[in-house]
Amino acid sequence: MNRVDTMNRGITGTAPIHDLAIPSMKERVSAEEWAIRVDLAAAYRLVAYYGWDDLIFTHLSARIPGPEHHFLLNPYQLMFEEVTASSLVKVDIHGNPVDQTPFITNPAGFIIHSAIHMARDDAHAVMHLHTPQGQAVAAHQDGLLPITQTAMLVRGDLAFHDYEGVATELEERERLVEDLGTKNAMLLRNHGTLAVGGNVGECFIKLYFLERACQAQVMALSAGDKLNNPPQGTPELAAEQGGVGLKLAANLLAWPALLRKAYRLDPSFAT
Repeated sequence: MNRVDTMNRGITGTAPIHDLAIPSMKERVSAEEWAIRVDLAAAYRLVAYYGWDDLIFTHLSARIPGPEHHFLLNPYQLMFEEVTASSLVKVDIHGNPVDQTPFITNPAGFIIHSAIHMARDDAHAVMHLHTPQGQAVAAHQDGLLPITQTAMLVRGDLAFHDYEGVATELEERERLVEDLGTKNAMLLRNHGTLAVGGNVGECFIKLYFLERACQAQVMALSAGDKLNNPPQGTPELAAEQGGVGLKLAANLLAWPALLRKAYRLDPSFAT
């Protein structure tokens, strides 16, 4: 059976998490890797702040530059509000930890994230959530409707992947990558949302817009069936605007502001 081990991969210690002294990785990695670690840890904290976390059961990743295709995942035992730059686990393309760590990683997270990181050179960050509104829209037959500006900005960059059960089978990676294609957002049917970005900031902003669009759709549909559809041609126009604007806004405006917010909330993420 070609299945990822769900129990012991990456475990090097047995101490309770609250007793662990997590050594700093700052002096053990390159400055470039450390910056990526700080950004990704900030993203975890912000996901928790916005209430998008699902206990410990979703995952955000970022690729480390280099020919090895190593990438960072969250320590499975930690809440998102506990994740730090040093606690992030660097894994190889087989899911094995590169450095000694007391943590394990989510097997389903490895399947989903390794598939995209390995297939897409531009996929430097991948984020996946299980929010109620994201799951609701992913379960809706029509998917994301063009009924809000937020939805229209991301809808042209949206792909779909049918549900195959909890993602523990390596064979699913090929189908996931094929369904994603060159898109940077995805509804995992009956499962949740996913975003891809050229860096952590781009990925987070794409995910933010997708999540907000799903939330607005659930609220609009719950208010009744008398929806106002946008004028003909405007969803396509908004999609073109989103394709350019979201990336610029993420890198120049939104992500730097969100990083400042993360430091104000709790600067321990950057340790």
